[in-house]
Amino acid sequence: MSNSIALPASMSGSAPTTPPIIGVFDSGFGGLTVLKALLDVIPEAEYLYFGDTARLPYGSKSAETVARYACEAARFLEQQGAERLVIACNTATALALNQINGAASVPVIGVIEPGAQRAAAVSKSRRVVVIGTEATVCSHAYQNALAAIQVESREKACPLLVPLVEEGWIDTAVTEQVARIYLEEAFTDGFHAADVLLLGCTHYPLLKPLLHRVAPPNVELVDSAESTALVVRELLMSAVDDMGRRGRRLLRASAGLAPAGRDPQIRFFVTDSTEKFRRLGALFLGRPIDHITHVDLKE
Repeated sequence: MSNSIALPASMSGSAPTTPPIIGVFDSGFGGLTVLKALLDVIPEAEYLYFGDTARLPYGSKSAETVARYACEAARFLEQQGAERLVIACNTATALALNQINGAASVPVIGVIEPGAQRAAAVSKSRRVVVIGTEATVCSHAYQNALAAIQVESREKACPLLVPLVEEGWIDTAVTEQVARIYLEEAFTDGFHAADVLLLGCTHYPLLKPLLHRVAPPNVELVDSAESTALVVRELLMSAVDDMGRRGRRLLRASAGLAPAGRDPQIRFFVTDSTEKFRRLGALFLGRPIDHITHVDLKE
């Protein structure tokens, strides 16, 4: 993850500031939960969301293929004006973050490190259970990130949860029973003392009320989508130290510390059906979706 964020050129001079333009990339719909979290903490930014819906799921593809697709998406978002990129896809972050950083000329932030850092800050037992897709768990990206900060973790693949969410079965008896079985398996054999459940898939925030019910009572949920949004906000605000009083005022406005004076400015780009994205995406974003453009990227 990049350590700094460059401000738009208009913030460094005397001209009026313009909102930061943040590109958000995912293989499909799940990254909309990251966009939702970003809108909550940086409402004044402009957003470009790219969903590679024609080529999902990424989890069944090789690391080389995921890296190629992700780098194409990163370059596309830069061409559209993105000044920083959020890789709102656990699989792409786990398998291709280094390649994306190499292909991009703007700062890049993935979802794994922010989630791991937040889990470590919350956990008192220094034991964390991570749930995610098969591809994310097999990459051991969360386990490695947590081990680097002296936190022991157990990763549990929960492959049935994504299709249940996309079916709209957010709070059904079937989904609750599936989640209960997964978590009972995850919190056994030495992990009874784990006190954090890290949601390592961007579909899972939709299941938070259900997961609260089925997780052990002492366990706190950490959402990598929320954690990532907070890191993006902190990186924007880190530039405050290098600016004068007027610059600080302008940056606060652009970073969402001032009340939002307009509706969020969001453009969506997808590689498959715009109508399906409009319908299903609203479930993840929690608001109607408009301004969708279909694009074709090279294979």
